[in-house]
Amino acid sequence: MVFNSITIVWGLLFIGTTISWFIAPEEDYLSPLLPGIAIILIAFLKVRLILLYFMDLRVAPQPWRGLFEAWMISACALILTLYTMGT
Repeated sequence: MVFNSITIVWGLLFIGTTISWFIAPEEDYLSPLLPGIAIILIAFLKVRLILLYFMDLRVAPQPWRGLFEAWMISACALILTLYTMGT
Protein backbone atom coordinates (compact mmCIF):
# COMPACT_ATOMS: atom_id res chain seq x y z
CA MET A 1 0.00 0.00 0.00
CA VAL A 2 1.36 3.40 -1.00
CA PHE A 3 0.67 6.41 1.19
CA ASN A 4 0.73 9.91 -0.24
CA SER A 5 1.41 13.02 1.82
CA ILE A 6 -2.29 13.86 2.20
CA THR A 7 -3.00 10.45 3.74
CA ILE A 8 -0.08 10.82 6.15
CA VAL A 9 -1.22 14.32 7.16
CA TRP A 10 -4.77 13.01 7.69
CA GLY A 11 -3.33 10.32 9.97
CA LEU A 12 -1.35 12.93 11.91
CA LEU A 13 -4.50 15.03 12.33
CA PHE A 14 -6.33 11.98 13.65
CA ILE A 15 -3.49 11.19 16.07
CA GLY A 16 -3.40 14.82 17.26
CA THR A 17 -7.13 14.75 17.95
CA THR A 18 -6.83 11.47 19.82
CA ILE A 19 -3.95 12.74 21.96
CA SER A 20 -5.86 15.93 22.77
CA TRP A 21 -8.88 13.88 23.76
CA PHE A 22 -6.87 11.74 26.19
CA ILE A 23 -4.88 14.56 27.83
CA ALA A 24 -7.89 16.84 28.32
CA PRO A 25 -8.20 17.57 32.05
CA GLU A 26 -11.09 16.13 34.00
CA GLU A 27 -13.28 18.35 36.17
CA ASP A 28 -11.40 17.43 39.36
CA TYR A 29 -7.95 17.85 37.80
CA LEU A 30 -5.61 19.87 40.06
CA SER A 31 -3.88 22.01 37.45
CA PRO A 32 -5.14 22.25 33.87
CA LEU A 33 -2.16 24.41 32.86
CA LEU A 34 0.13 21.80 31.27
CA PRO A 35 -2.57 19.77 29.52
CA GLY A 36 -4.12 23.03 28.29
CA ILE A 37 -0.82 24.23 26.85
CA ALA A 38 -0.28 20.87 25.17
CA ILE A 39 -3.76 20.92 23.63
CA ILE A 40 -3.28 24.48 22.34
CA LEU A 41 0.06 23.53 20.75
CA ILE A 42 -1.47 20.42 19.15
CA ALA A 43 -4.34 22.55 17.81
CA PHE A 44 -1.92 25.00 16.20
CA LEU A 45 0.09 22.16 14.71
CA LYS A 46 -3.14 20.77 13.24
CA VAL A 47 -4.14 24.17 11.83
CA ARG A 48 -0.69 24.50 10.27
CA LEU A 49 -0.93 21.06 8.67
CA ILE A 50 -4.41 21.78 7.30
CA LEU A 51 -3.36 25.10 5.80
CA LEU A 52 -0.13 23.71 4.35
CA TYR A 53 -1.45 20.48 2.87
CA PHE A 54 -5.16 20.95 2.26
CA MET A 55 -5.05 24.62 1.24
CA ASP A 56 -1.69 24.27 -0.58
CA LEU A 57 0.20 26.97 1.30
CA ARG A 58 3.30 24.76 1.15
CA VAL A 59 3.70 25.74 -2.51
CA ALA A 60 2.75 29.41 -2.04
CA PRO A 61 5.27 32.16 -2.89
CA GLN A 62 7.79 32.82 -0.14
CA PRO A 63 6.30 36.15 1.08
CA TRP A 64 2.90 34.53 1.62
CA ARG A 65 4.44 31.52 3.29
CA GLY A 66 6.50 33.75 5.59
CA LEU A 67 3.43 35.80 6.47
CA PHE A 68 1.50 32.63 7.26
CA GLU A 69 4.30 31.25 9.47
CA ALA A 70 4.65 34.58 11.30
CA TRP A 71 0.89 34.73 11.87
CA MET A 72 0.83 31.18 13.21
CA ILE A 73 3.69 31.82 15.64
CA SER A 74 2.31 35.15 16.86
CA ALA A 75 -1.27 33.87 17.24
CA CYS A 76 -0.08 30.79 19.13
CA ALA A 77 2.15 32.89 21.39
CA LEU A 78 -0.69 35.33 22.12
CA ILE A 79 -3.20 32.59 22.92
CA LEU A 80 -0.70 30.74 25.12
CA THR A 81 0.11 33.98 26.96
CA LEU A 82 -3.53 34.77 27.60
CA TYR A 83 -4.22 31.19 28.65
CA THR A 84 -1.38 31.11 31.18
CA MET A 85 -2.40 34.51 32.56
CA GLY A 86 -5.95 33.27 33.08
CA THR A 87 -5.12 30.06 34.93
